[in-house]
Order: sequence, then C-alpha cells, then structure tokens
Amino acid sequence: MFNFDLDPVRIIGVMLGFIIGTTIHEFMHAYTAVMLGDNSPRRAGRVTLNPVAHFDPLGFFMFVLLALGVGFFAWGRPVMVNPSALRGGRKGMALVAMAGPASNLVIATVLGLPFRVGVANQLPSQVGDVIGYIVFVNILLFAFNLIPLPPLDGFTVMTGLVSNYWALLMEPLRRYGPALLMLLIFVPYFLPGALNFNILTRVLGPVMAVLYAAIGGDRLPV
Repeated sequence: MFNFDLDPVRIIGVMLGFIIGTTIHEFMHAYTAVMLGDNSPRRAGRVTLNPVAHFDPLGFFMFVLLALGVGFFAWGRPVMVNPSALRGGRKGMALVAMAGPASNLVIATVLGLPFRVGVANQLPSQVGDVIGYIVFVNILLFAFNLIPLPPLDGFTVMTGLVSNYWALLMEPLRRYGPALLMLLIFVPYFLPGALNFNILTRVLGPVMAVLYAAIGGDRLPV
C-alpha cells in the first residue's frame, strides 16, 4: 500500500492519467445525463472539460498521494443526476453510469494505439513511459468503477439491467455498499501474513492485465 516513489516520469504519467481520465469520466456522466433529459448537471457547471469542476480538494490530494505511491484510494467530484428527469428510467441511469468508465476505456485504447501499430518507438522513451502510465491509470479507472458496489458506477449499471424484482432486492446495498467497499479496500492491509488477501486486487489484476495486453500488446512500456 505504501511504496513511496519519486520517479518524475511515473508521477507525471499517473497524475496526467488521473486528471485526464477523471475529468473526461465525470464530463461524460454529465453530458449523457443532459442528453437524456436531465439539465441539473448543466446547471451545476459539470458539462465542461475544465478539471477544476470535477475535483474536490481532498479527492485531488488523494490522487497526488497515489501518484507518489503512498495512497490507496481517491475520487473525483460525483455528478449529481436526477433519475426522475431522465428518459428511460433505470436504463437511462445505467447509460449515464456506463458513460464514465466507457470513456476511460476509449482514452486507454486511443493512447495505446501507437504502441499497438508499432509507431510509438519513434517517441522519446520518457514520453512513451508517460503515455503508458496514462493508459494504465485509465484501465484502472475503467475496471475499478465497474465493481458492482455503490457508490461505484458498476452498481448503477447492474441495477439498470436487471428486473424490477432484483433491483428492489439490491436497493439495501445503497446503504451498506460504501462501507463494504471500504472494508474490501482497507482491511486486507492490516491482516497478518496468509490472511492478507485483497480480493479487489485478485479480481482487478487479471482483468487489467488482459485489457493492457489487448490495448497495447507487449509494446506498452509500463
């Protein structure tokens, strides 16, 4: 969890990854909501690519700690959406939720393309490393946000796809899901030896490895 790292290339790449990825992620939530009939994100000033609109001071500070290798969790400023104003009901909310992670996957795919087609070797190595970190961070944002626990996007996507019966059964998770997510993130780090089993790392690691290989082949530098 704590692996202090002052490598400037890594810090720049990770910070750019989080700033670009989080800004576009939250913008796409807001833009999709407006397109589906809810103007509250526009009134709140969230339909913008200005990063300042999508970060709160504490969440941004936590991103800095992550870039330094001493953090474990960070967040952007959530976009407030009025579900009753959206076309499509729960399915509309699912589209709004999915727009954020999908944008991260698009960012990673576009920036990984020069490595996939083999033209990135013309770039200075440090530039390639920075791009590799940006790709990695956006794959992380994609995979992590699709975990089906509130307040993450994956929960809203899942409730938009299931029947009304299952959506009602899942509703209590909105109250307990954030606490469960925090337990999954933090508790393993304080358990000794063999008990130190981080289920999120075990699940997300293989998913991210597959995506990273698919996007950049074996040419991505990170």
